Amino acid sequence: LCSANKDPRAQLIFDDGIRYMRELEAESVDLVIVDSTDPVGPAEGLFNQAFYQSCLRALRPGGIVVQQSESPLVHVGLLQNLRTQMKGAGFPYLRTLCFPQPCYPSGWWSATMARKGVDLKSFRERGAETKKFETQYYNVDTHRAALALPEFLKRALGD
Repeated sequence: LCSANKDPRAQLIFDDGIRYMRELEAESVDLVIVDSTDPVGPAEGLFNQAFYQSCLRALRPGGIVVQQSESPLVHVGLLQNLRTQMKGAGFPYLRTLCFPQPCYPSGWWSATMARKGVDLKSFRERGAETKKFETQYYNVDTHRAALALPEFLKRALGD
């Protein structure tokens, strides 16, 4: 994780994310990762339509915003609202990814991804099929499985 911090392609910024995104030049970034605290108090503004509109404006075409989106087992309503806010901001293509996170409540967490102008149905699938590196785990099938949602969540999110 820390070994890539000096990669010239990335810039780590620890700042007021709401203000930073609002003031960022249009179409100036490729990726926004929001790994915030829960959507209460100061972080509440990172989960609304105005913030996602700032992200959309700042992203280059094809750019992606990824937002931690709480436990899909405990916070389905919050997840539904987050997706409504992203869509309302102008992101038509969303993908919620679920994963085990044993140190968080419920042990199951999610991140929701939105992409500017590009559908996420087969996100990075071609790259997984044609990978040019050896792995002991990752392949196109594990990639597809990582993007699959459980049935209750597909229904709740309308996917």
